Amino acid sequence: MLYNEPSPLETRVLTRRFGLPNSASIDTYLAHDGYKAFTKASGMKPEEIINEVKISNLRGRGGAGFPTGMKWSFVPRSSPKPKYIVVNADESEPGTCKDRVLMEYDPHLMIEGILIAGLAVDAHVGWIYIRGEYRYLIDIVDKALAEAYAKGWLGKNIQGTGFDFELYTHTGAGAYECGEESALLESLEGKRGIPRIRPPFPAVVGAFQCPTVLNNVETFCAVPPILLDGGKAFADLGVPKAGGTKLTCLTGHVNKPGVYELRLGFPVKQMIEEVGGGMRNGKKFKAFIPGGSSCPVLTAEECEGATMDYDSMAARKSMLGSGGVVVMDEDTCMVKAALRIMRFYAHESCGWCIPCREGTAWLRKILTRFHEGYGTRQDIDLIGDLSRNMLGRTFCPLGDAAALPTESIVTKFRHEFEDHLNGKPCPFEGGRPHGLPPTGPGAGLHAIGETGRTGSRLI
Repeated sequence: MLYNEPSPLETRVLTRRFGLPNSASIDTYLAHDGYKAFTKASGMKPEEIINEVKISNLRGRGGAGFPTGMKWSFVPRSSPKPKYIVVNADESEPGTCKDRVLMEYDPHLMIEGILIAGLAVDAHVGWIYIRGEYRYLIDIVDKALAEAYAKGWLGKNIQGTGFDFELYTHTGAGAYECGEESALLESLEGKRGIPRIRPPFPAVVGAFQCPTVLNNVETFCAVPPILLDGGKAFADLGVPKAGGTKLTCLTGHVNKPGVYELRLGFPVKQMIEEVGGGMRNGKKFKAFIPGGSSCPVLTAEECEGATMDYDSMAARKSMLGSGGVVVMDEDTCMVKAALRIMRFYAHESCGWCIPCREGTAWLRKILTRFHEGYGTRQDIDLIGDLSRNMLGRTFCPLGDAAALPTESIVTKFRHEFEDHLNGKPCPFEGGRPHGLPPTGPGAGLHAIGETGRTGSRLI
């Protein structure tokens, strides 16, 4: 179970029903203020709903952090085409698992948020696009949809309001690229999941070339509390320009990893020491990824005075991202960390853009060679140059997602790359010193940077 016992430092808004018996059922949901926000919204004008979301300062929780109310206002209500709602449940960012617990423990909160979005933009059909590895969650969400239909919260003339809405689940095939909204739409339409050229943006030309609201699970789950308690109350929980709470996936070398709901602006050090129970095995705090593997890495020194919000992370040239926090201790090999990240992005690149397709593959090969002890001093600068030349040169942010953490690691932990050249043993591997001449079968292949098998470990 990913969701742990709540911390007394949490502010439970989206997760307040977690822990209740049978929390995923509609009966539990209705017994604890479920669908009251939709009932309230059904008596409001669409522009009033959108304005309340704007007042809340809710920003998209998928990574980009774009203001949700503004995004909804871009949907042209005068368009003769049907409008659609699409939920991005393709939670594939390494280190991130908060949408999973929302769908697992309180799926009706997401459904209610979708209905309110439908009222706001006059949409009557929606899809929940769930990542391939989350197939078991489709059963949970489908059961919740069936309950909502059975009790009149989906379908025709919902609860006598005159509002119709049909909602479906749709599974991906496990492609990280389909977490990008335009690639998700291509996949939803039955095509290869590659990014679209933008503009036009989904709010105008989205699913099946129609105006579309596309947000992630956590964003939709924040909408019912906003409508029920008022946008200002939600805004007051956070910081200026970013309201509310954020589900934080605290992972890595801490004593109490888990998914925690914390106010935006929560201090980083307090999150590690008090919420996360401090560093595991009493080790020293070394590095920090604030919002998933695509975010630039921060050193322990950079985390002094830092808070978990968009502006604080931007001031340190990183991002709040999707909430996938990774804490690393003093024994972490940052060369290995860069390699692990790049293996993922090289594997997940859709291949549509040359800088991403070739750049991630080259970086993976160089980092593999370097970590095995056969790199050169010139490789250190080459890694940085390749990363910088990928930035801003692809249709979607996957190229940037691969380049940003890599460049930050090379810049901030250059000494570890140099240590690998100087024969210092890797603290992560605990194996032979680097820089020793290759021996055994395939040694020549390693010397020229090919990948293969070393000892019992696959590269």
